[in-house]
Amino acid sequence: MPTGTTPNSTTPNSTTPNSTTPNGTAESTPGAPWRRGDSFLSMWRELAPVGRHPDSGGYRRYAWSAADLDCRAWFRTQAEARGLTYEVDRNGNQWAWLGDPLAGDAVVTGSHLDSVPDGGAFDGPLGVVSSFAALDELRSRGVAFTRPLAITNFGDEEGARFGLACVGSRLAAGQLTVADARRLRDADGISLPAAMESAEYDPEAIGPDPERLARIGAFVELHVEQGRALDLTGDPVGIASAIWPHGRWRFDFRGEANHAGTTRLADRRDPMLTYAETVLAARREAEVTGALATFGKIAVEPNGVNAIPSLVRGWLDSRAADQATLDAVVTGIERAARRHAERAGIDLDVVRESFTPVVEFEHALRDKLARILEGTGDTGRPVPVLGTGAGHDAGILSASVPTAMLFVRNPTGISHSPAEHAAEDDCTAGVRALADVLEGLACS
Repeated sequence: MPTGTTPNSTTPNSTTPNSTTPNGTAESTPGAPWRRGDSFLSMWRELAPVGRHPDSGGYRRYAWSAADLDCRAWFRTQAEARGLTYEVDRNGNQWAWLGDPLAGDAVVTGSHLDSVPDGGAFDGPLGVVSSFAALDELRSRGVAFTRPLAITNFGDEEGARFGLACVGSRLAAGQLTVADARRLRDADGISLPAAMESAEYDPEAIGPDPERLARIGAFVELHVEQGRALDLTGDPVGIASAIWPHGRWRFDFRGEANHAGTTRLADRRDPMLTYAETVLAARREAEVTGALATFGKIAVEPNGVNAIPSLVRGWLDSRAADQATLDAVVTGIERAARRHAERAGIDLDVVRESFTPVVEFEHALRDKLARILEGTGDTGRPVPVLGTGAGHDAGILSASVPTAMLFVRNPTGISHSPAEHAAEDDCTAGVRALADVLEGLACS
């Protein structure tokens, strides 16, 4: 599919815009001024059931799955209902434009709609829904736009299906090569190109998109905070200062498969024990260095209840406030793993699968957001500026365009879980803050 075109009318992505809102009232026709009202809550309720698992209560919106395609159809519906120009770029990222997409110096906002396995409702979707709601708020204010404005949904941000985060934005920014993208496989062996093709998108088009990124003058992403810093300060909204350096490492522990009921303990080469020792070592190293280290995914072969494993493959996620600390914690974990493996006769391979260096958001844009929001929040004091250990599309794009982030308070700090939460009042405060920022950047 050529850059800037949309899927054909037979794909799930091309759902006709709904003629009524969830409460049954008629929506504005495309091109008409949007009525002032609680658009955030109506959109939130409409999107909430999509991809939600009935047993866990969490979301399974994996890239190019049926649930993801339903989310993409929802995005297109919202764009067209507002009279925005809708398009899909060469990497499957969705765009909704107010003004000329080719004019340049555009202000772009948005986030993602996919999820981690059994993830929460807010990580990603809060930013997309808030972007549409902020546009509604700006229209209700009657502001005049002096720069093009776009809302975007970046594809496959979480990396839940193919094991690499921010695939859509990485491809666009040239941080993921086409060759490497084509090699991505999910747990069933389905490649990224095959998944895109099954959803009737052209995988032959994927690749860097410098012309599109060159038209962006500023990108602002709103996101639920994945921590409790704002809850501790009592602020509903904050501004991001930087994203910690972070990466993912795969540890392959190879032993010897054998019968669990007949093999003496002394005769075993059990890689599960070495893996378990490494998990504990990761916690100790993280505590010593002040970093974060988590083994959250595991694959076992042959994966039988009565079989000693021949292979245990574990994935380490590690993050720290600076590069030196991150290097120290990962080195310490690998050193401990090799020590335990050698003692137990286990072979060990360690592969770094992804890495993102520290991202300092552009200071000029960050400071401008602070000036715009100073004194306008519910507390009447300056908006706090805080760092984060979570990766985002804004971090990927920061190497190509000026980027900034807003955070909305998360009272428990829980994320990537069905328990993820943000209060309704804080969500609407986030919409107002984003509208204020967009007005300050894109309006006269």
